[in-house]
Amino acid sequence: MTEDWRFQKRRARLVEELRNKGIDDERVLAAIGTIPRHLFVDDALLHRAYNDEALPIGLKQTISQPFTVAYQSMMLAPRLHDRILEIGTGSGYQAAVLCEMGARVFTIERLRALYERTLIQLKQLGYNALCRCGDGTQGWEAVGPFDGIIVTAGARDAPDKLLEQLRMPEDGSPGGRMIIPIGGRTSQRMTRITRTGPDDYDREVMEGFRFVPLIGGE
Repeated sequence: MTEDWRFQKRRARLVEELRNKGIDDERVLAAIGTIPRHLFVDDALLHRAYNDEALPIGLKQTISQPFTVAYQSMMLAPRLHDRILEIGTGSGYQAAVLCEMGARVFTIERLRALYERTLIQLKQLGYNALCRCGDGTQGWEAVGPFDGIIVTAGARDAPDKLLEQLRMPEDGSPGGRMIIPIGGRTSQRMTRITRTGPDDYDREVMEGFRFVPLIGGE
């Protein structure tokens, strides 16, 4: 993986900042401390790459704030080799975090120009996420079901197609879980939805965030 010694201390400071803000999953912190976030942003923004802030990546999109990425990853808590579907590839940074945590990542981006750019970036960094350009609200039924789904845009409710692609509980193991911000256009509450049966789901409503709207047929 490409490394630059100039950013190592900045990355370490970011990890400590996230720890102080309540991120206590050491696997998440280790991933944040490993991934070269400066390679996911424009050269003009390198000096801000390890600030805890969202940054523009073109096409009216952003790379999410590190705290948001860390929080969603912590709430999802993927286990080694879990099959995780990400809705909204964006810069690829969230997918990289999940890969560092040992998940098998499948990710969908609706903007082709962003998809093509990010696909190259992830491959160059050695992350074996399987990427697709399309409508994320439809999920990816052909490669499901999923142990986890993470949605990186705000929705009025969880799309039915995604709920159906969560793994069913079996042999004492819990069903698949989804981390999704739910609410209006200006603010949402992070929500964890766990499948408990064929048509049954438990919901946990957590902290407030602000995401761009989820766009798609569902």
